[in-house]
Amino acid sequence: MTAPPAALVNRNKKHFMGVPAPLGYVAGVGRGATGFTTRSDIGPARDANDVSDDRHAPPSKRKKKEEEEDDDEDLNDSNYDEFSGYGGSLFSKDPYDKDDEEADMIYEEIDKRMDEKRKEYREKRLKEELERYRQERPKIQQQFSDLKRGLVTVTEDEWRNVPEVGDARNRKIRNPRAERFTPLPDSVLSRNLGGESTTSIDPSSGLMSAIPHGNATPGMLTPTGDLDLRKMGQARNTLMNVKLNQVSDSVEGQTVVDPKGYLTDLQSMIPTYGGDINDIKKARLLLKSVRETNPNHPPAWIASARLEEVTGKVQAARNLIMKGCEDNPKSEDLWLEAARLQPPDTARGVIAQAVRHIPTSVRIWIKAADLEIETKAKRKVYRKALEHIPNSVRLWKAAVELEDPEDARILLSRAVECCPTSVDLWLALARLETYENARKVLNKARENIPTDRQIWTTAAKLEEANGNNHMVEKIIERAITSLSANGVEINREHWFKEAIEAEKSGSVICCQSLVKAIIDQGVEEEDRKHTWMEDADACATQGAYECARAVYAHALAMFPSKKSI
Repeated sequence: MTAPPAALVNRNKKHFMGVPAPLGYVAGVGRGATGFTTRSDIGPARDANDVSDDRHAPPSKRKKKEEEEDDDEDLNDSNYDEFSGYGGSLFSKDPYDKDDEEADMIYEEIDKRMDEKRKEYREKRLKEELERYRQERPKIQQQFSDLKRGLVTVTEDEWRNVPEVGDARNRKIRNPRAERFTPLPDSVLSRNLGGESTTSIDPSSGLMSAIPHGNATPGMLTPTGDLDLRKMGQARNTLMNVKLNQVSDSVEGQTVVDPKGYLTDLQSMIPTYGGDINDIKKARLLLKSVRETNPNHPPAWIASARLEEVTGKVQAARNLIMKGCEDNPKSEDLWLEAARLQPPDTARGVIAQAVRHIPTSVRIWIKAADLEIETKAKRKVYRKALEHIPNSVRLWKAAVELEDPEDARILLSRAVECCPTSVDLWLALARLETYENARKVLNKARENIPTDRQIWTTAAKLEEANGNNHMVEKIIERAITSLSANGVEINREHWFKEAIEAEKSGSVICCQSLVKAIIDQGVEEEDRKHTWMEDADACATQGAYECARAVYAHALAMFPSKKSI
C-alpha cells in the first residue's frame, strides 16, 4: 500500500515541495521576472593563486631585466603577410641619427606635395558634397525665402486679423487657479464705518476766515490765482519765441538755419557704407594692431583713415591721418591724404607743414599750387618750388603753363639749363623763339640729346615753314645718319608715324622727305613691292594721302613696268 501525498495528510504542506523541477523550468519566468548576477556570484577579481600580501609588490630586478631584453617584435599571425612578411620596422632598435631625420623630412615633403596635387580634387569634391547637402537639407531661411517676399503684399488689416498662435505654456500656467473671494465679517465693516472721518472744515476752527481776521470769509478755500495752466503754456511759447529770435541773424528775416542746406547736411552725415558692421569692427581692430606694431608704416594710417571716412566719421579720419603724419613726417602719401581729408583752408596749413618736412617732394608742391585759387598765388608757389627742385621737368611745365608767352620763353630758357635732357622743354622753347633763335635752340638740343628724332623732325618743319624747302631733305638724311651713328635703332613704324604727324601739321615736304628716307630701311629686295604696297594702304587708311602718294611715287620709280602699282 502506497503512502498518500503529504498534501493530503497535512493541508499546510504543498504538493510540489521536495519534488524535482520539471525539464526547462526557470524560476519566476511565468510572472515576468528576470535573473541578475552580483559580484558575490562571480567572486573576487583576481586569480585564486594570487597571494594578497604580494599583489602590490614591485617587480623583481631579474624580471625587469628580462622584460627589457625581450624582443618587442610582434610575431602573431595577424601581423604576418605572405608577400611582405611580418609587419613593423626592421630597424626599430637602431639609433635615430641625422640621416634618419633628413629622410623623414624628405618623405614628409613628398607627402605634402602629393597632398597638394590632390588638394584641388578634394576641395572640389567637398564643395560638391556641401552643395548637395544644402540642397537636401536647406536652411529655414532658404525654405521660406519665397514666402517672405510674398509678405510685402500683406495689408495692415490682414496683419491685424492674423489669428493668435496657440498657447504653448504648460497646463498649470495656461489654466491658472481661479481667484477666491471670501466675504469680510460684519465686525470689520462696522469698525471701518465707525472710524470714517469727514473732510469738512469746522467753522469754529477759524480756518474759514481770511488771513487777516475777517468775519466769515472762506480765505483757505479761495484760490490764490498763481497756478493757471493756460498762462503757463503762453509763457512757455513766449520763451520759445525769444530763443528763436536770439539765434536769428542780424539781417531781419534771415535766419542762420537754412532749411535746404540743413537737410543736405543731414544727408551728408548719413554713412555711405552699406556693409556689415561686424566687418568694420574687425577691420578697425586689425588696422589698430598694425598701427601699434608698426607705427612707421604709412599705408596702415592711410587705410585706417579711409575706413573711418567710408563709415561717415570724417573727423576721426582726420585725427588718425594727422597722428600718422606726426609719426611719419617724411611720408609723402600721408601728407597728401591729410590734405585731401581736410577742408581747403586747413589743407593749406597741412601742406605748409608737409613742405617744411619734405621740401623736395614734387607732388606736395603741385598739391600746394592746386589749393590756391588765384593764378598769382599759384605762380608764387611754383617759383618757390623750383628754388628747391630746379631739375623737375614736371614743375617747369606746370609753371610755364601759367605764364604769358614772353614770360614763358624766359622761364623755358632757364628750364633747358636746369633740365638739358628734356625734349619737351627744348621743343617748347623753339616754338616760342624767332626763326634764327629757334635754329640755335634746336642745335643746342641736338648736342644735349643726340638720340632723339623729334628734334630733327622739328628742325625740318622749321625750315619748311620758313621757305627753305631744299634744306628739309638734307636735315632728314643727316638725322638718319646721326641717329644710326649714335646706336639708335631705325624703326620704320615710328618714322612713318612721324611722317603722318608731319602731314597732319601741314608739313608736306617734310612728310615726303621722311617717307623717302625711311622706305628702304629694313626691307629685303624681294619683299620691297609687297611691303611698300602695305605701307601705302596703311597710310591711306589713316588719312595720310600725301604719305601714300610718296610711297607710290617711290615704288613707281623702282618698278616702272609694274601695272599693279
